[in-house]
Amino acid sequence: MKQVVQNYKSGELTVLDVPVPECKPGGVLVRSAYSLISTGTELMKVSEAGMSMVGKARSRPDQVAKVMQSVATNGVPATYRKVMGKLDSYTPLGYSLCGVVEQVGTGTDDVAVGDLVACAGNEHALHAELNWVPKNLYARVPDGLAPRHAAFGTVGSIALQGVRRGEPQLGDTALVIGLGLIGQLVVQLLAASGVRVVGADPDPVRCRLAERLGAAACGDPASAAVESAVAGLTGGHGVDQVYLAAGGGSNQPVELAARLSRDRGRVVDIGKCRLDLPWNAYYEKELDVRFSRSYGPGRYDPEYELGGRDYPIGYVRWTERRNLACFLDLLARGRVDVEPLVSLTADFEDAVETYQRLKDGGLKAVAVLFRYPEHKAETEVPAVAVPAVNTRAPAPARPVKSPVRLAFVGAGNYATSMLLPHLAQRDGVTLSVVVTTTALSAANAQRKFGFAEATTDLDAVLGDASVDAVFVVTRHSSHAELTRKALLAGKAVFVEKPLALTEDELAGVLAAVEESGNDRLQVGFNRRFAPLLREARQRFGARSGPAHLRYLVNAGRLEHGSWYLRQGTEGSRFAGEGGHFVDTASWLIGADPVSVYAVGTSGNQDIQVVLRYPDGSTATISYVTTGPAGFPKETLDLVADGRALRLDDFVRASVFFESTAGRKRWVSSRLPKARDKGQSAELAAFVKAVRTGGPMPVPLDSLAATTAATLAVQAGLAGGTPVTLARTP
Repeated sequence: MKQVVQNYKSGELTVLDVPVPECKPGGVLVRSAYSLISTGTELMKVSEAGMSMVGKARSRPDQVAKVMQSVATNGVPATYRKVMGKLDSYTPLGYSLCGVVEQVGTGTDDVAVGDLVACAGNEHALHAELNWVPKNLYARVPDGLAPRHAAFGTVGSIALQGVRRGEPQLGDTALVIGLGLIGQLVVQLLAASGVRVVGADPDPVRCRLAERLGAAACGDPASAAVESAVAGLTGGHGVDQVYLAAGGGSNQPVELAARLSRDRGRVVDIGKCRLDLPWNAYYEKELDVRFSRSYGPGRYDPEYELGGRDYPIGYVRWTERRNLACFLDLLARGRVDVEPLVSLTADFEDAVETYQRLKDGGLKAVAVLFRYPEHKAETEVPAVAVPAVNTRAPAPARPVKSPVRLAFVGAGNYATSMLLPHLAQRDGVTLSVVVTTTALSAANAQRKFGFAEATTDLDAVLGDASVDAVFVVTRHSSHAELTRKALLAGKAVFVEKPLALTEDELAGVLAAVEESGNDRLQVGFNRRFAPLLREARQRFGARSGPAHLRYLVNAGRLEHGSWYLRQGTEGSRFAGEGGHFVDTASWLIGADPVSVYAVGTSGNQDIQVVLRYPDGSTATISYVTTGPAGFPKETLDLVADGRALRLDDFVRASVFFESTAGRKRWVSSRLPKARDKGQSAELAAFVKAVRTGGPMPVPLDSLAATTAATLAVQAGLAGGTPVTLARTP
């Protein structure tokens, strides 16, 4: 299928051939009929992509701050790879469309194949021939409403949510500053609510359009016309609400809002404009400044948008989906008219030319629609199905001919910044196929790393005899099941941590090993492969007495919206990444733990874990989220037999010991250019094991023991007592 994408680094716009998205449970696959260009939001993104790197940085200071924090935590090389990987990728455009349901995922029963739906979301309602849309981001189109009008559903919901934030009442007077697409819809919604509206925009054409659609008067905000109209309609008191639907860097809108508002009026920010509030003006009138967040309640909540969990109507009357349905109803009943807003309806094949005309100013438009072919050859859509289980044990591990052919399931940030750059440069490796549930991420990985094929069909990949090994680099909740399937298919498997999120999942993976006879498994515990730590361990030498290890992990706070916060589906944060630290401790001590004791604070975000080992050794892992951002992320001390090893964030490692002459000596190794946490060496060891048929880099019983110990932390936090680890057979 085809999709409109942009490279944020180069600014390139193109219509790309990408795989058809998978129809996942809890949503529907929709074939687009019309999609709407947001001439404000999308053109801002397109313009930013055309800027120099300095210009991009100036336009997004929030992202620059994140980059600087990453430099402090991960070093310059790793941060550079991560940032360049994000910039030099195709990103999607679009977030408002109407189309026909082509396939219904399991667990979805409110629509059927052939239904017309309006769809929302900058990850789901894209300028593409087919989109997978989760349940709470689509609404059925009322009978009689034209698909081209229903394509306005998302931007209409944005305008509707802004009006709701203003709480207008019959007889109020409102000022709308900015008469672009959102502003024109706000004008109509206010007029339909019995509110008298004054509009302000420097473009006289847009002013006349707003008056045609219900505004009492409109004018240039720099002229006296707007102020005169407000005075005449309000008896000099000022407007009840001001809706900021303008963009740009001028502070004129917020100054005008203060001047024309009544005492204790409301100012609602819908667009993205400068907000340097003049303190005296806002204080003297005690103005109520409010923000309107996108389509409505549910936005940015993954449990609502992706998990399909609705909010009770008695507590949250107007959610994203209810706003979408409400706006469609207003359109169907003629209370809002979007046809006068359509400046151009372009064929989807002409998308690049259309964007270029908008960007260059050759096309002046309030709204532009893409029209998709009405009659197109049917595209075969992969069904959601579980691949047949291979109940026959595969042949014992054997060498494979070079090159080793690899398949990647998942191509997210970690895969593209920490794994694939090492594999793409390695001799004797062929990146055969990349599998993702979203078409564009597969196409990006194929373009950047040279995969021979991109697909959304996992079954076909597992059934491909030419694939030697499968990398599972997806969300945590899918690791165990995908690993189980790949093992049963006879593949060598590299799965990013965690291996499993529950004891049942771990048992399922081990059962697959027993059933298939295939134990060719590696989990991404990369720190034991870090060159600096390996050198320090070698210098520390063998020990005879118990060891005591202290590991401080300054994990930092999660950003709002991080998928690590989805504990219901993705497990706790420690369950997701704690295996790294358990594995490192066990590798340094040289044994698997026999018991786990854990205590937590801050809602179990900060955790103290004590691991006990068979010979009396102990390891204490302090996993904290409340530490300072500039402090090193990982510091480790190991003490035994009069010797001590110290690791400082994979930048410096030191070993202290007594020589035969009784004098203390220390050895220090430095890696000033980068923090090498072992990914490259780990991948080299895995590829070598697959190619030669030799043992896997980490024994299976160690992988299972580390996973069991990590899972036991959650049980220990709940029970408040040590958890004894049963030996896994």
